[in-house]
Parts: sequence; structure tokens; C-alpha cells
Amino acid sequence: MTTLGVTGGIGSGKTTVCGFLEEQGARVFYADLEAKRLMQENETVRADITEAFGAGAYTDDGSLNRPYLADRVFGDAERVERLNAIVHPHVFDAFEKAVARAEQEDLPLLVHEAALLFEAGGDAHVDVTAAVVAPDDDRLARVVERDDVTPRQVRARMTHQLSQDELRRRANYVIENDGTLDDLRRKSVDLYWTLVG
Repeated sequence: MTTLGVTGGIGSGKTTVCGFLEEQGARVFYADLEAKRLMQENETVRADITEAFGAGAYTDDGSLNRPYLADRVFGDAERVERLNAIVHPHVFDAFEKAVARAEQEDLPLLVHEAALLFEAGGDAHVDVTAAVVAPDDDRLARVVERDDVTPRQVRARMTHQLSQDELRRRANYVIENDGTLDDLRRKSVDLYWTLVG
């Protein structure tokens, strides 16, 4: 079995690529969804977040207080790092369990999808990596429409991610999302068969 880390900047199309890989028979582990689940359900993570950022990190009904946490964390590199240090080790533990399950089931490809794959050290947990890159104007238009945000807000989020040139440099494979959806599907299928042979 091969493990593949898929990453890409906001609006690059990485989730779409993962969907195409799933169609071929891959299983996808979505790191960001797992992180959200852990922040909500894992008692150790909850306790550590509360200790680090205050009781206001969770609401009276026990759910994660996202606006409070975002206000305390984003824009402060040290606090972002502190939050990541709490959550990321648990995400990697969950991925290792997913690897063990996939091996038992004799799956050909397990994908670790993460926006911050390289920044979080996730590339050390997979066999190979792929970056999905796309023209900035396309990414901007996609995210504005998808998330109902302003172009300025999207650009601000882009500045907190690795540049596309840096992603190209670090990844083993690069998928250029600069054509049609069919082009992207073909490139994703080609990558799948390159990896599983």
C-alpha cells in the first residue's frame, strides 16, 4: 500500500482531486476534518485548549467556540503554533490508525489530505506527496463564490499558506489545475495509476 499526502493552497482544487482518487479506489483521510472532530470530542485536546486559551474556548453547551478561538489565535504566529502543537500530534495518531486499517484491508492507496501538510510535518508520515496548484485568479474566484467572502479576505488567507512555487519545489508530484474539470480528473487518474501501478 502507498500513502500519499495531498496539499494545495486555498481554492486550488485539492478536495476535488481527492474525490477523483476516491473514485479510483483510494481512501482519503481529511486532516482538517479530523482536527475539528478532535477539538470537539477528544477530552485531552479539549483540556489542553482550555488551559492554553481560556474557558471561553468552549461554549456552555460544550461545543467549540470558533469565533472566540479564532480571535485569540489567528494573526499571532506563536498562538497558532501552540494550537497546532496541541492538535497535530493527535491527528497524526489518527492517521497512523487509518494506515493500519488500510493495510489490513489491502487498500492500494491511502491519501492524507491537508492544507498545511508541509507546515505541520505531515509529509514525514506519508510515502509521497502531491501539490495541487492553480492560477491565483481562479483560486480567488472559486473561494469568493464557495465561502461567500471578499477577495481581500481570500488574499489574506493565501498569505498564511506556502506559495505555490514552494509547494511545487517540495512535492514529489504536481497537479496543475489550469484547465477543465475533465483535465483535472485525467491528471488525478494518471497520478493514481502511477502510484498503484
